[in-house]
Amino acid sequence: MSTEAIVVQLTAVIVIGIGAEWVAWRLGLPSIPLLLLAGVVVGPVLGLVQPDRLLGDLLLPAVSLAVAIVLFEGSLKLRIADLFEVGGVIRNLLTVGVLISWALATATMYKLLGLSLVVSVLGGAVLVTTGPTVIIPLLLHLRAERRIGAILRWEGMVLDPVGALLALLAFEGILAGGMPEATAFVAAAVVKTVVFGGAIGMLGAGLLVMLLKRYWLPDFLHGAGAVVVALGVFAACHLLQRDSGLVAVVVMGVALANQKAVSIRHIAEFKEHIRVLLISALFVLLAARIRTVDLAAVAVDGLVVIAMLVLVVRPLAVLLCTLRSGLSWRQRVFLSAIAPRGIVAATIASVLALRLGETSYPDADLLIPLVLIVVGGTVVVYGLSAAPLARWLGVAEPAPQGVLIAGGHLPAREIASALHQEGYRVLVVDSDWAHVSAARMAGLPTYYGRVLSPQFLDEVDLVGMGRLLALDPDDESNCLAVLQLLPIFGRSEVYQLPTSGSKGEAEAMPAHMRGRPLFGPRVTYDKLAQHVAQGAAIKMTPLTDEFDYKAFLEYYGDAATPLFVISPGGLLSVVTADAKATPRAGDRIVSLITGSQPRA
Repeated sequence: MSTEAIVVQLTAVIVIGIGAEWVAWRLGLPSIPLLLLAGVVVGPVLGLVQPDRLLGDLLLPAVSLAVAIVLFEGSLKLRIADLFEVGGVIRNLLTVGVLISWALATATMYKLLGLSLVVSVLGGAVLVTTGPTVIIPLLLHLRAERRIGAILRWEGMVLDPVGALLALLAFEGILAGGMPEATAFVAAAVVKTVVFGGAIGMLGAGLLVMLLKRYWLPDFLHGAGAVVVALGVFAACHLLQRDSGLVAVVVMGVALANQKAVSIRHIAEFKEHIRVLLISALFVLLAARIRTVDLAAVAVDGLVVIAMLVLVVRPLAVLLCTLRSGLSWRQRVFLSAIAPRGIVAATIASVLALRLGETSYPDADLLIPLVLIVVGGTVVVYGLSAAPLARWLGVAEPAPQGVLIAGGHLPAREIASALHQEGYRVLVVDSDWAHVSAARMAGLPTYYGRVLSPQFLDEVDLVGMGRLLALDPDDESNCLAVLQLLPIFGRSEVYQLPTSGSKGEAEAMPAHMRGRPLFGPRVTYDKLAQHVAQGAAIKMTPLTDEFDYKAFLEYYGDAATPLFVISPGGLLSVVTADAKATPRAGDRIVSLITGSQPRA
């Protein structure tokens, strides 16, 4: 393949992957099904991307390194504290659940599909994994409640290395000979994996903490340095005990996530961007590898396995693993309906198929397309059904409409009161006790302190909060509040009120440190405070076909400053200077009306 063709195909994989992510975001759909569809279209259908020719022998090693990075990033979100609440369920899923899934998947392949016992055993072990590369995007899309999210995140992160090792060690054990030899080999390998993976993972975490704590790593290398250490840990473990590197990167991530010596928040943010890029490219490559001939050969078998996994294996495993767990029936039903397979399953299947090809198992070639069909099928089934099921069961948060208001002065309290009266969750944050006291007297939820304080994110429950309004009179404080909460709410939902509107203020902070400008191009804190001090009031105005937004503006003129738009379904939209408001009939406008008389 020519250099130009390689460049074009690599670029196509990245562009198509990120494009599919964007389309999924715009449509409000999970991204994985669209990524798989895009990969099938550009791969076997159009032949534009050919992963095996593109990367050759580097394909599987590259995928392994990418999966290691994804696992490391995901493990940075695992909190040991969650285990005190749902640790029993997680333990059961990782032990009893694994054995049930392995046994039933093996039986399905052996009895129903007629595959050889060896291929069935190895295929069943591969399909034990649930895949954080799929679980994490699904959880972000669903906004599942905290306990459910913790269980699925821990299960997915730990099952990936466990399932991979289970399959690979079972394969090595089969090749070792008789039962005594196989048992001894697998037992020794498991011990070495736990010892090497745990020890080297902890050493990697300790090394990174030391580099950060002693300032031996400059700020601009923190993210890249963490990736390098994680990859070094992965490679070192792989040399000492084959395929134990996945355990090591998970241990390293968990250790970093739960230590208090240094902050790793900025590293986690950096790696989130890498995760999106890697997952997008990996799933496109995965789907593009599928050959239509192979798909046709095992299409029916794949559907049988998918049906068994979705309808029998997962529900039975969850039912037994959650007995006396304290979870509600709704939570148990939802857990039984989420178990998509991911990149690790496909990668391990490819490795095993290559090794089995060197032995006397003629049906080994069926393992790759079968597992790929199961991965794609479970991703599509769970990806499309999870959101409506979660809403029906009531185990996922709706789109958060709450408002966090940084600033407790009179204009901020008036805005908070208007939203609070409409039923929206608000939280007023201020370090001035007089402002906090006045907000409490007005019946508003408050937090006495600063958004920038180290304990703020630990002490404040942000469930239901969807946006930040930075209304502090100090522009620098607003910018810092924006930077603190931007990773939580996203750039589109952090807003900032200019203080004076002077050109010097606008140039004092760069654009990436500022929130979206609130309420209009000429609205500033000084003007807002002046209007409120002179008796301006916040008013709710419903729009109709006869009295539309144009009529509203003509009626009130300069006397009205639109602040928010509330849709008939309760969706709250913030009026900003960087986007034109387009309220429709049926919407309600929340606006500040000054003492000026409206136009006749």
